[in-house]
Amino acid sequence: MLGMDSDSLYAAYKSKDPRFDGRFFIGVSSTRIYCRPICRARTAKQKNCTFYLTAAEAEQSGYRPCLLCRPELAPGPSITDANNVLAYKSARMLIENCDSNQTLDELAMRLGCTDRHLQRIFKTEYNVFPMQYLQTCRLLLAKNLLTDTSLPIVDIAMTVGFGSLQRFNDLFKTHYKLSPSLLRKKISKEKNQTKDLILELGYRPPYRFEEILSFLAARAIPGVEVIKDMQYMRTVRLIDSNKNPVYGWIKVGNIPEKNALSVTLSETLLIVLPQVLVRVSRLFDLNCDPEIVHNALSSMKDIRPNISTFGIRLPGCFNTFEMAVRAVLGQQITVKAANTLAGRLVVTFGMQVKTNIQGLTHVFPSPKDFLELDKPIENYLGPLGIIKSRARTIYELSKVMEQGSINFEFCCRPEDEIEKLLKIPGIGKWTANYIAMRTMEWTDAFLETDVGIKKALYPRLAKEMLAIAEQWRPWRSYATIILWNSL
Repeated sequence: MLGMDSDSLYAAYKSKDPRFDGRFFIGVSSTRIYCRPICRARTAKQKNCTFYLTAAEAEQSGYRPCLLCRPELAPGPSITDANNVLAYKSARMLIENCDSNQTLDELAMRLGCTDRHLQRIFKTEYNVFPMQYLQTCRLLLAKNLLTDTSLPIVDIAMTVGFGSLQRFNDLFKTHYKLSPSLLRKKISKEKNQTKDLILELGYRPPYRFEEILSFLAARAIPGVEVIKDMQYMRTVRLIDSNKNPVYGWIKVGNIPEKNALSVTLSETLLIVLPQVLVRVSRLFDLNCDPEIVHNALSSMKDIRPNISTFGIRLPGCFNTFEMAVRAVLGQQITVKAANTLAGRLVVTFGMQVKTNIQGLTHVFPSPKDFLELDKPIENYLGPLGIIKSRARTIYELSKVMEQGSINFEFCCRPEDEIEKLLKIPGIGKWTANYIAMRTMEWTDAFLETDVGIKKALYPRLAKEMLAIAEQWRPWRSYATIILWNSL
């Protein structure tokens, strides 16, 4: 496990080292409870400890989650630890779709493999089968909602995908040895009484929240995103398990003393809560292991001392189509000019929503909004200042998104999806790689033709830059962010 023997794992647990949070869990035989490595309860004797890679594995061995350290708040699996990217992507997909009735066969089809192959690689990677992992995801999310909100228990059961209150109660009692209502009685702290939901998502420190917030602020789309008072706020449109659109808003802030982000969301988004949490996690790169990335990029100090900041994160995206369109609009113009064009798109084609947050007025247009326009598309986008070639590229992107012919969110080989992007007229190497870096969790993009990268690595030529970047594999996307920040 993690290349560590039991003595090393116990030492990490004993030290309460936050770097290991979410990377393994400790089952204590004397209490039949499993904990995070950072748990502040009295350290159990080593002879009573068994170590597990995932919470699901601990629960399958008969342990129930600690009420003190709350395993449901631990950061998720890190791609840095995954021996098999397919297993990692399927785990992320299970978490995001835990409220749906998606079958394993449907999941495997989306990932481009058979259900038998998926079961095999998942069991090899995480020591549990996908459906066992899914059940733990549902139970832990329910436990989180029981602890931190005042939602009715029946609403929680439906939100996390159990389908019936009876089934939820039975499974909760079987696995956790107490009923949902009894757990609520055990929690003494005052719960959130507003209509808005407030939950926490953990990360492994250090976490450069200010830097990722600054990156997002520079590229915020007017009407859709607002960064104010050290918080990221945005409107949301998602599709629920019944294929209906759901609208609302979210607000994300940092809680450094807890190594967690707080996520506030409108009550309208309860029905798509798992999707919201996974997308926030992806946007803020919460599952990153900063130590592995920092060590891999240590040679960047040869460019400039202290350039590689410990705790850097790779900004992802919340809305894939929004991110891809924003990348197309940003071709060969300034960031500020691209924001202006995106804002015009939003006002003209986006749907108005009520948020009670100043500056959040619209959701970003969907692919269907553009496809329903009469051709030629440039007749509609041209008056907004968008040139003909980019207008047509946006239309082609809309077709690709609506057809699902490119796997943006759960692809196992971004290189294959990049090749598909390059076939879209108007999308070149820079745009395709940037989209992959932001939407596909691709950690190894390097934009040697980018103006900022050229400036940061001046006076090196393109071939020299690529040669230097070879030693940063497979974390060149993080190196790209570091070079941009250095400017």
